[in-house]
Amino acid sequence: MKANGKTVNEILINLPEDRVEPFNKLHDVIVENLPEGFEPAISYGGLGYVVPHTIYPAGYHCKPSEPLPFAGIASQKDSINFYHMGIYSDPELLNWFVTEYPKHSKQKLDMGKSCIRFRKLNDIPYQLIGELMKKMSVKEWIDLYEKNLPPKLKKKSA
Repeated sequence: MKANGKTVNEILINLPEDRVEPFNKLHDVIVENLPEGFEPAISYGGLGYVVPHTIYPAGYHCKPSEPLPFAGIASQKDSINFYHMGIYSDPELLNWFVTEYPKHSKQKLDMGKSCIRFRKLNDIPYQLIGELMKKMSVKEWIDLYEKNLPPKLKKKSA
């Protein structure tokens, strides 16, 4: 589901009524805990948290005109989804998150590769998401991203 808005603020106010409070609270927790260098932005038509071109001029290898994505949130049909590329790329961070999740939520973890789906909007583990956001600096994310690039693309981003 594409976000309804062309700016971060438009996305935050143009949500279904039952999503406004939990979505905005999730955004606030993410922003409050974003390490220096990351910033909220429109990313692939949705609300993302990115490494801007001023820090990483190469941008995202799939679409260099876009800043390097790191995390994002989206209001989907049956859930609010949270995306975090660090847990997709770093098995140690993924293991930490999976281990911590049951300590913060009564709901079973509903997760894809980088996507965590929150179907029960009153049981979003905001504190855990805040802790997760603090666990990777911009430099660590760029290094991990570049390490995982296919060999032919590594030269282009350097």
